[in-house]
Amino acid sequence: MTKRRGERPPVPETLPAPVVDAHTHLDACGAETPEQVREILDRAALAGVDRVITVADDLASAHWAAEAATWDDRVFAAVALHPTRTSAFGDAERTALAELAERPRVVAIGETGLDYYWDYAPKSAQHEAFRWHIDLAKRVGKALMIHDRDAHDDILAVLDTEGAPSTVVFHCFSGDLSFARACVERGFVLSFAGAVTFRNAQALREAARWVPDDHVLVETDAPFLTPHPYRGRPNEPYCANYTLRDLATLRDVDPADLASKITRNAERIFGLRDVAES
Repeated sequence: MTKRRGERPPVPETLPAPVVDAHTHLDACGAETPEQVREILDRAALAGVDRVITVADDLASAHWAAEAATWDDRVFAAVALHPTRTSAFGDAERTALAELAERPRVVAIGETGLDYYWDYAPKSAQHEAFRWHIDLAKRVGKALMIHDRDAHDDILAVLDTEGAPSTVVFHCFSGDLSFARACVERGFVLSFAGAVTFRNAQALREAARWVPDDHVLVETDAPFLTPHPYRGRPNEPYCANYTLRDLATLRDVDPADLASKITRNAERIFGLRDVAES
């Protein structure tokens, strides 16, 4: 995963209540060592972002994420092969991911799904891998974290056919109100990244305004999708602050109330309190 370069946005004023960044990529943000992970999390804490889920992109990233989650109590992990990486997805990858998925600080299987924007993996390979990850999430009893790019209908079709796990999160939700309704009707959770703050994303903003409180998460997808007004600059977990505040304005609610609700959602969806107490 390519690292973003340039000047980071300023660290904003601390949120009135802490919030969880439900999807980030600490390795792509430049972290390699425990000290570098701690530095990013300390910066996030200044903005009121007190925990993060760092998400795998490929097998090497999955190993790194699972290990990084043991370096700092504020870090949890999700493991999977990104759909664009699935052209080579054999027994070795399945065995490694199944082992990593059992680790207590790995709280989700992701990101997995379908990506029809990039032509890096055949659709048939993506579908096969997606079905396998769905089964893995059900076997280990952990949330399924969806990557959906230009594949809304097929994502729902596969989930309906295979039988969705009890908890499904659409990472970086990109649909309109109609698609949001279809997801929420199935009990799925929608996680909003910096794109929801873009003023030209009116259909997405309409969906974010409507989604019920208990179906909402916030994320950065750092180092990508830096929120308005810093679009194009490197993203980090602390920037979830900007997205949370924008969502609160969009939904006409108090930021402290929204942050508290989103934090409770993250704790429920990913079992964060259970992990912390184990």
